[in-house]
Amino acid sequence: MSLESVRQFFAEHAPEIEIIELAESTATVGMAARAHGVTPGEIAKTLSLKVKNDVVLIVTRGDARLDNRKLKAALGAKARMLSVDEVINWTGHPVGGVCPFGLENPLTVYCDVSLRSFDEVLPAAGAIHSAVRISPQQMAELTNARWIDVCESI
Repeated sequence: MSLESVRQFFAEHAPEIEIIELAESTATVGMAARAHGVTPGEIAKTLSLKVKNDVVLIVTRGDARLDNRKLKAALGAKARMLSVDEVINWTGHPVGGVCPFGLENPLTVYCDVSLRSFDEVLPAAGAIHSAVRISPQQMAELTNARWIDVCESI
């Protein structure tokens, strides 16, 4: 279902973007980078967080780590990662396939400025074996994301 919601999202908003489906799992940054022949940084990982009473998604480059101090300053409170069940319930996507497209519920999306290091990134596409190639700018535009700086320097 999740992959289908992403397919529908792109059919409606960016039909020129093709979903890439592979036989092998791309559930982790390392697996995805190897499968797509790119560096780990070019994988756009989507983190699902709870901040106070809100669930938000933060998309970062694959080799970046969140900086808790920057995150708290940007979002106004401490954040915690969602549990596996919470991720599925909020996003509609399985862990390893989470992306900011075709979401089960409307969520605020943030893109970390670290993504701007690349002309093109590969976020998942709602399943552990799917992805899309997209510019960070187009991803932010399609998801109404706000740009923030919440990762440790690379």
